[in-house]
Amino acid sequence: MAASKWSLLCAFALAVGSAGCIDDVVPSSSLASCADLAATCGPKKDEICCANSLVTGGAYERLDLEQNKSYPATVSDFRLDRFEVTVGRFRKFWIEYPNSIPAAGEGAHPNMQYSGWDDSWPLPQDQVELTDTLKCNEYYQTWTDEPGDGEHKPINCVNWYVAFAFCAWDGGRLPTEAEWNYAAARGSEETNYPWGNAAPDDGHAVYCPNYSEADQGCPTATLADISDVGSRSPAGDGKWGQADLAGSMREWTLDYHDVYFEQCVDCANVTNMIGGREARGGDWNNDAASLSSYQRIGYDPAEAKSWVGFRCARRPR
Repeated sequence: MAASKWSLLCAFALAVGSAGCIDDVVPSSSLASCADLAATCGPKKDEICCANSLVTGGAYERLDLEQNKSYPATVSDFRLDRFEVTVGRFRKFWIEYPNSIPAAGEGAHPNMQYSGWDDSWPLPQDQVELTDTLKCNEYYQTWTDEPGDGEHKPINCVNWYVAFAFCAWDGGRLPTEAEWNYAAARGSEETNYPWGNAAPDDGHAVYCPNYSEADQGCPTATLADISDVGSRSPAGDGKWGQADLAGSMREWTLDYHDVYFEQCVDCANVTNMIGGREARGGDWNNDAASLSSYQRIGYDPAEAKSWVGFRCARRPR
């Protein structure tokens, strides 16, 4: 059997000492968001954009930087998309909308009650309203009404409810914060970044090297600074092959933002609504400090931001 493109890329990456390379990436072109979509993702633009891989579960310590404490957590096996959801993939969901709205209970974590879609959650009423929400920033929104050169960029300006609905429609779900953190910290290795503990640089992550506290963002950034998904692969990949877990877009997770549970086994905070929904991973509009696998921040789930996107988790099969 001929070696896959990913296998060949892995062989090269391992030869030059890259930390993030696996040989268990499933193309998954049969997913709704990649039906008839060309293989145009990754550093060479020749990978299926819906690729995902098995994250082997285990135990690790979550670190709360504010409290300077660690909290044990265990996660079961799950699959996680290699790439953040692209504009091209999201367009498939948009074309079907509102028929792509999930039914009650869809998108649930298989080991967790009350984690599926709730019909009371707010979504745009129709395609026109959905389009309006995707235009949250005229300078940095990646969505275009017609397909263009940005189809391989990560979709942004998507609020938490829309992100959840997309993943449910695409046969998946949002990852829990514990799952996302586990993948980004290389599991029980508990590293600062998906690639290890080496300090970030432009070869590993998409972020703002001249971040301005006064501007609360990257003063010289343009839309071109939001790179195509997987542009820093394989150097910036995590242990299980995920690209852009640090930088590019912060990523929505299932959880509400709150203090950690003291003990966590396949858990998520799905009841405490005080702190917004958790988004992890740093972004193109922030500095290197934001890229740490331990950084946490909550946002209003109804708000769409130009520095927040998402990826989907899936059953381990």
